[in-house]
Amino acid sequence: MRNLKKFTEYVEEGVVKKQFPDKSRAENLAEESKRKFNSLNRIKSKVGIDDENANDIIENCYDTIIGLIRAKMLLRGFSSLGAGAHEAEVAFLKELKMNEKDVQFINQLRYFRNGILYYGKRFDKDYAEKVFNFLRRIFILLTNN
Repeated sequence: MRNLKKFTEYVEEGVVKKQFPDKSRAENLAEESKRKFNSLNRIKSKVGIDDENANDIIENCYDTIIGLIRAKMLLRGFSSLGAGAHEAEVAFLKELKMNEKDVQFINQLRYFRNGILYYGKRFDKDYAEKVFNFLRRIFILLTNN
């Protein structure tokens, strides 16, 4: 896993495009992230997290976080597309003044989520619970920031 570049580098490379702010799309993405967050909380309370659903929990946590980041980007007039888009979105967190430790955790989560999707990597209950607890904390920051 390589280190993230500065957000401005993704803009200069064309991975991130400057556009008019899109409040409507941002609201839709934020609402979808809230729906996923609520669904994850219901799953946690009714089914729990175990080794069998760990990957699903991790993927849904990541998708929830990325949706909130994209909403923030759209409100500020940015969108990303193509190779490097997810890295650029994670790098955008530094523009939101998120602490480096949290940015690195989300970047690692991005990398691991790719391992699930493209290589069939399996994660266990312990890591899924760590990601879920991180989401619960970071969700408040991303919805209030």
